[in-house]
Amino acid sequence: MPVEVKIVPDNAALNRAAAQEFARLADSAIAERGRFSVALSGGNTPRAVYALLAEQYQNALPWDRIHIFFGDERNVRPDHPDSNYRMANDALLSKVAIPGRNIHRIQAELGPEAAVKDYQLQLQAFFHLTDDWPRFDLIFLGLGDDGHTASLFPDTQALEESSLTVVANWVEKLQSFRITVTYPVLNHAAEVLFLVSGAAKAGILKNVVQPPGANKFPSQRVHPENGRLFWLVDQDAARLLRFANPRGV
Repeated sequence: MPVEVKIVPDNAALNRAAAQEFARLADSAIAERGRFSVALSGGNTPRAVYALLAEQYQNALPWDRIHIFFGDERNVRPDHPDSNYRMANDALLSKVAIPGRNIHRIQAELGPEAAVKDYQLQLQAFFHLTDDWPRFDLIFLGLGDDGHTASLFPDTQALEESSLTVVANWVEKLQSFRITVTYPVLNHAAEVLFLVSGAAKAGILKNVVQPPGANKFPSQRVHPENGRLFWLVDQDAARLLRFANPRGV
């Protein structure tokens, strides 16, 4: 399946497009199945998207039917400045009428092994898993300077995990564990949406998106089997891309 890339003029346009896609998928999933499941990502780029959702969709979406998960988490307490949950809570969750039972966070304060086990059980209970994989309606992902996504970093053991939904991934260069969902979870989603913004990401974006069939970077191994892989990027990040028929706005 070819890479689907949408190029928007700037970061503000990216935020609007991502928020609109969240709302579109939420409306569709809730109409069809009565609920919408989304895994959020950390980092600076999605923060503004979450804030825009809180501002413009506070009363426009049935938040009691929306279930929030996380693709990964740092090995910190939920009130720590580096916590992905804290960022999402500050920007979005604390500003909309979403029930606490609908927020399924990774409890990193339990320690890596216990946090993994707890999150595995949360996924199992919500998606009624037996031998299959969870199917999220939407997973937000970012792109690191080294090509990582979620907490699937280069040269780490989690890259080869094919039987577990969640692992504690030791990242040597960070000297820390990261709790992350695995490729089978990402690749069973209905839609995976990469958000990439800024000129600093232009080089890695080109290296990840352009080479056909390459698997040099962890982010290149995200290919939903029966879903959509959608890259939403701003013009600064896309400045090195060359497409025969670019999808731009």
